[in-house]
Amino acid sequence: MTIYNLYIFDKMGTLMHYAEWNRTKKSGITREEEAKLTYGMLFSIKSFVSKISPHDPREGFLYYKTNRYALHYLETPSGLKFVLNTDTAAINVKELLQQLYAKVWVEYVVRDPLWTPGTVVTSELFQKKLDEFVKQSPIFGIRNI
Repeated sequence: MTIYNLYIFDKMGTLMHYAEWNRTKKSGITREEEAKLTYGMLFSIKSFVSKISPHDPREGFLYYKTNRYALHYLETPSGLKFVLNTDTAAINVKELLQQLYAKVWVEYVVRDPLWTPGTVVTSELFQKKLDEFVKQSPIFGIRNI
């Protein structure tokens, strides 16, 4: 199992943070363009799911899977959106994203007196703790090619 990359968006769609680990293929566009496309796709999928779901979509959209990767999604009550791309074998990713939010985002961003809500996260401590958290997770691994 492996983790490729992570996007963190605020409720307005601004890319707050991006990190990647085992991503082998680049998109060929800028990170900003890729983030806009990702956020737009999420917006569309969430809307689609809420309209066609035969059940009450309380949890809404959680993930989708292709034959190459899986995109996992967590939206917090404050509107933060965590998007984690993994290989297709990754399991329990919802729990991982919830822990990432509680143990890393809240601890090292929300509680950082130097961070202003709505601004891009540039804290080196957050980046270090995020990297440690992801690399210690059971789904992190080096992709065998």
